[in-house]
Amino acid sequence: MQTFAASKKELLPTSTARKIFGLVSGELALVEKEFERQAQSNIQVVNYLGDYVRASGGKRVRPALLVLTNYGVGGKGDGEGVIRLATVMEMLHTATLVHDDIIDNADVRRNRASINARFGNQTAVLMGDWLYMSAFETALRERSLEILDILTRLTRKMTEGELIQMTMIAHVGITVDDYFDILRRKTAYLFSACCEIGAILGGATLEIQNAMRDYGLNLGIAFQLADDILELTAESTDLGKAAGVDLLEGKLTLPLIKLVQRDSSMKAVFEKIMFDGTYDSYPREAIMDRLRNDGILKDITDEAAAFAQRARKSLDVLAETEYRSALEEIPNFVIERNA
Repeated sequence: MQTFAASKKELLPTSTARKIFGLVSGELALVEKEFERQAQSNIQVVNYLGDYVRASGGKRVRPALLVLTNYGVGGKGDGEGVIRLATVMEMLHTATLVHDDIIDNADVRRNRASINARFGNQTAVLMGDWLYMSAFETALRERSLEILDILTRLTRKMTEGELIQMTMIAHVGITVDDYFDILRRKTAYLFSACCEIGAILGGATLEIQNAMRDYGLNLGIAFQLADDILELTAESTDLGKAAGVDLLEGKLTLPLIKLVQRDSSMKAVFEKIMFDGTYDSYPREAIMDRLRNDGILKDITDEAAAFAQRARKSLDVLAETEYRSALEEIPNFVIERNA
């Protein structure tokens, strides 16, 4: 398996990304076409909005996971059902982003105006709802109660995660357990569902299905831990949104939670930043210095690597193929990316 010795200037080798996603580039092109088709409506405004959110792009990590898992368990990853469900997962993900941006009053998503900033909250709410319903309508064509059950539970968990997070806004006493509960619901269960559904569509045994579900769950946790570090340390142009905005919105991510645990005086600092809505009273760079000097960033990086390793361990049930190799490399992709 390829190692990921990356320079500080380029955390993710472009060749690695090409290798992983290039393996299923044809299938992802089919997903893109299916997404375009599913985002069409005889209502002109829906067509326009659908094109807008779809054109926002993204790495399409979630559909790629479903397709790669399907191939990895011995399925035919370019089958109609696989492409359809991979599209469903991207539609659900897009719908959550639309709703998240409304809740967070976010103006930018992937380096362009968010749909709520461009068209208003009312329009964005309805478009997010439309995407959810269209995703389930598409999934119904598979005629699988097992898959529908996974999608229903997933959507409920994601909604619960958002609600729980809202109760924690501006709450500097949030615990590590609270954080991980929200993380699993909002991020990791979607990764898990992609892999589990990919395995089901590939006719995998229950043992392999469970292993792929665990793979996705641990991968999703590693992904979010890395995202929390990037949110503090990356440039806005790399992130596609404002850097450091989580704290301004009243959200304490794991690095900040751990900093508060080590130094309770930081509670007042964070409360001031959240109240002001700026870093004027305590620069973001100063927070990053504290996180580095106290070893917190390294601790969380190590924790992300541990979850990535757990994900890779789940792949032991799969035969040695190029698709398993790609799945083995994805955990490094998510924790070493620079955007």
